[in-house]
Amino acid sequence: MPKFQIWSCVFLVLIFLVGNATNSAQTTIYNVASTDVVSEKVFYVEADFAVHFDKFSKGGFQSYGYRTVYGVRKNLEVGANFFYTRLGGATAPKEFQANVKWKAYSNEKHGFAASTGAVVFVPLNRTGSRRPTSMIYANASKIIKGTNGTRLTGGVYTVAGANREFGTKTGALVGFEQSVRQKLSFIADWYSGKNRFGYAAAGFSYALTKKQYLFSGYNFGNSGRANNFLSIFYGYTF
Repeated sequence: MPKFQIWSCVFLVLIFLVGNATNSAQTTIYNVASTDVVSEKVFYVEADFAVHFDKFSKGGFQSYGYRTVYGVRKNLEVGANFFYTRLGGATAPKEFQANVKWKAYSNEKHGFAASTGAVVFVPLNRTGSRRPTSMIYANASKIIKGTNGTRLTGGVYTVAGANREFGTKTGALVGFEQSVRQKLSFIADWYSGKNRFGYAAAGFSYALTKKQYLFSGYNFGNSGRANNFLSIFYGYTF
């Protein structure tokens, strides 16, 4: 059995956490996975939009998609995502993503938690050298006492099934979250490496209601000229 199929079968995660007002609704910081999982039998859905403001001929793009996460049981979630990207060419890349995350440890008294998970990326139209890949990660977080909920996250990731053109296969991930006001939080994170994940992102999250969330931020690539884009997300918890 090929290595990619083995990884996929074993690890068949991402999506959003934003501070005290929304800490049970999503399980990524911005792009990087947080140590949180959605509660058991809770369903989270999110509409995503990303854009690089330039002509298609100069690298501009528009990406549309959705993310979903479901709490299977305590400390375990699964999800499915889909993304469609307009590049100005005849073929627009489409991708399906399956993800899973397990919260391996949690100590609320000391503000410490750890998790591990994976995301499988499956291109729905084979353009160029694109093929299915898997990202597996492990991370840990610490809430700093006396700082109005400041949380630091750090971890590592590795990629399986990618070709040589993919770039860096193993790297670090870090995240920072800070409550600004009751419903507003500042969030930032970074994937190291020169690959599709290699971005630093920073922005804000806002709890519109107890079940509705709005996120907006900017992403800066680790390499490449003008490798940046704006992203806006709207999430709802059922």
